[in-house]
Amino acid sequence: MSAAFRIVTDLPVPPEQAFALSLDIGAHLRSMAASGEQAVAGRTDGLIGIGESVTWRARHFGVVWRMTNEITALEAPHTFVDEQVRGPFARFRHRHRFEATPTGTRMVDEITFRAPFGALGRIAEGLVLRRYLVRLIRERNRSLAAELRAAGTVGGPGDVDQEPASSPSVS
Repeated sequence: MSAAFRIVTDLPVPPEQAFALSLDIGAHLRSMAASGEQAVAGRTDGLIGIGESVTWRARHFGVVWRMTNEITALEAPHTFVDEQVRGPFARFRHRHRFEATPTGTRMVDEITFRAPFGALGRIAEGLVLRRYLVRLIRERNRSLAAELRAAGTVGGPGDVDQEPASSPSVS
């Protein structure tokens, strides 16, 4: 069993801009500043590409974690997938989709994950991890929208769904 959720964010920029910023290591680091996240191995700056990996070091739940993610699929400017190849999860997959809309881009984050430790991990998924990860992705999306605004490319705040458009599911 895995837990899953989906978050939709509308941005009034073309998909190419939202896509590129989402692949930017620096933008990711700025969006995760609260956790002290650092890129410590692999691709540590610039735009990450297909087959490349980055190792993140960050503090979550008062513990310092390392997680290595690889870009396993990429079709610019429509979608890319990053998956954990080493780290704290038994499984972690994040599919990013970018759909053109009449007003810009609909950015869709689809995350599936599985905590380690069997039944104990499933309890943690439901009680803590899912909610925590939803908050992290929403914060990341707010940061991306703010960065686009600061660059003068976005007029509004970006519309981040208030509730993830899914519930835990089997994957």
